[in-house]
Amino acid sequence: MRPEIHVEQAAGLARRLARLLEEEAERAQARRGLCAVALPGGSVAAIFFPDLARAQCDWSRTAFFWGDERAVPPDDPESNYGRARELWLEPAGVPLPNIHRMPADDPDAERAARAYEDLLTRTLGTPPRLDFALLGVGPDGHVCSLFPGHPLLRERQRLVAPIADAPKPPRRRLTLTLPMLWAAELVVVAALGEAKADAMREALEEPASPLPVALAMRGARRTVVLLDPPAARLLSR
Repeated sequence: MRPEIHVEQAAGLARRLARLLEEEAERAQARRGLCAVALPGGSVAAIFFPDLARAQCDWSRTAFFWGDERAVPPDDPESNYGRARELWLEPAGVPLPNIHRMPADDPDAERAARAYEDLLTRTLGTPPRLDFALLGVGPDGHVCSLFPGHPLLRERQRLVAPIADAPKPPRRRLTLTLPMLWAAELVVVAALGEAKADAMREALEEPASPLPVALAMRGARRTVVLLDPPAARLLSR
């Protein structure tokens, strides 16, 4: 399905994203009693999470997971969990049992990946399905910790996998794989800044693009793309 694309300034995108989450959460909670959300880190967290914390959602029926996490303690400045807790989860008063941190700091990365996949299955059923997967995009077109050319892009069995050779530090991480993203009811891709323009042009305009963001969008059930003007500047339409 062709992505739904919105281009506006970051403040407008933040309001649009909050409304979208409200709509999707209400729909998911009516359908199965729970809305399952996957969170990113990076600039998306810094810019959008404060607005999302004010969204009119039933947080008692919203479960939070992560698209990826670095192998750092939860209180480390590099922790995606820590950023989300500070900017969204604590201000919104999300109940602690609804917050499912990725244990990427476990020394046994394979064990941690299996445990998180088991958690997804126990919480969301078999196969587990996210309702709202929010993805940031790197300048190289990576999403979660799925990097261009990496063998994990070919993974089709595991839903959560460790990575020990990320091209930027920290190199050890856990990540959702493409099959887990493809199963989501809605994938939201948010890209901000001129550094993301080339990757987003390729992902949206080259049908055979091998970029991770392109692969994630092509396999998704439904995709909404949020771009600020600098990130959209190379689009032909």
